[in-house]
Amino acid sequence: MVACCAMADTELYPRSLPDLTADDRPDVSLVVPVFNEERTIEQVVQQAIEVLETDTRTFEVIVVDDGSRDGTWAAVEHLHAGDARVKAVRFKRNFGQHPAMHAGLARARGDIIVTMDGDLQNQPSDLPKLIAAVADGADVASGRRRGREDSWGRTLPSRLINGMLRRFTAAEISDFGCAFNAYSRDAITPVLGVIGKQKFTKALVLAAGAQAVEVDLDHRAREDKSRYSPLRLTRLALHVLAGFWPQPIQWAGILLGVLCGTFALAAAVWATVVWALHGDFPGQLYLGGLVLGVLAIQGFILALVGEYLGRIQRDVDGRPLYTIEQELV
Repeated sequence: MVACCAMADTELYPRSLPDLTADDRPDVSLVVPVFNEERTIEQVVQQAIEVLETDTRTFEVIVVDDGSRDGTWAAVEHLHAGDARVKAVRFKRNFGQHPAMHAGLARARGDIIVTMDGDLQNQPSDLPKLIAAVADGADVASGRRRGREDSWGRTLPSRLINGMLRRFTAAEISDFGCAFNAYSRDAITPVLGVIGKQKFTKALVLAAGAQAVEVDLDHRAREDKSRYSPLRLTRLALHVLAGFWPQPIQWAGILLGVLCGTFALAAAVWATVVWALHGDFPGQLYLGGLVLGVLAIQGFILALVGEYLGRIQRDVDGRPLYTIEQELV
């Protein structure tokens, strides 16, 4: 039977994972956040169910529709009507991938929780590898995209962000951006209150001390245009700095001082040499370069401060993490 409820969940202080008895709890929960995935969502869920049914473990599938504007929700309703193991949540508007991830994780009842995108870039046939890694004792089975087919414009920023996260979390994981991962229930519980407010669910779990193993996964390029533009990737890098780097303002200030001091010293030395040899110094050119360099660094610092202020404003305003229009349970 379809159970629908209209509601406005204020998840600023998110609830705990459901507390269930062993008899009520499925072995595996698959969480699939989607946004405008009308063309692929049915295929993803049906393939995932076929794969999960080859195992003896019980399972559920939780689809979170992040305010899709196409026929995604109708497809999800069709899936739920055909299989009661498919649950669903629909947001009132688009809140973002990470709040959608929280909505699914907060409702997951399984001892092993798997997350994946609904765009078929990752293959549901890889589910058993992730589940087996957690069943064998790992806190996190971290997906690692093998033969990644994205353009260099996507892979190059990803490498930069991965390097930053490895440095700040002290977790030697090569692919923090892969959304196809498996977690033990105990690994998710301590950080559930931060997921959604912070991006990079996997980094949050690993930063809390969870132990991970990497699992190679098949990967193919997205058929339509990626939603991660260069501007969005830049904002994501700033989020990583604000969220995982302790005392970034102090470090940025040190960097500013070192660079400005170096430029000033170089300009003074060069001015002295040119003046001594030629009696002429191109002061305006070098002064202009120095001013531009300083302005660029100041712009970066202001962007970082803006990230902090945005977070403070969200908490002070008491905004909900997301609001829910409908649930299928």
